[in-house]
Amino acid sequence: MSIQEQIKEVVTTHPIVLFMKGTKQFPQCGFSSRAVQILKAAGCESFATVNVLENDEVRQGIKEFSNWPTIPQLYVKGEFIGGADILAEMFEAGELQELLQSVEA
Repeated sequence: MSIQEQIKEVVTTHPIVLFMKGTKQFPQCGFSSRAVQILKAAGCESFATVNVLENDEVRQGIKEFSNWPTIPQLYVKGEFIGGADILAEMFEAGELQELLQSVEA
């Protein structure tokens, strides 16, 4: 299975998944930490994470998969949503909370 197929399987298997540096409990970059905090502030506790620092293929592959150059990356129902800045903007507008509630409902 190619790295792209593996990534696709992860984003379609989990309703909410965050590709990040580090883990939910121990983020290893400021942007990843911010993304986790935003998701929690939006009331989302049950989301999967993938630590891209554990696998260089995944770290590069996710950038190609989404055609987005940076990490973290949030996927909801298999769809790429964005990184920390986009999550912050969506949270401020109330859009993130609506999106996440539609998944958890």
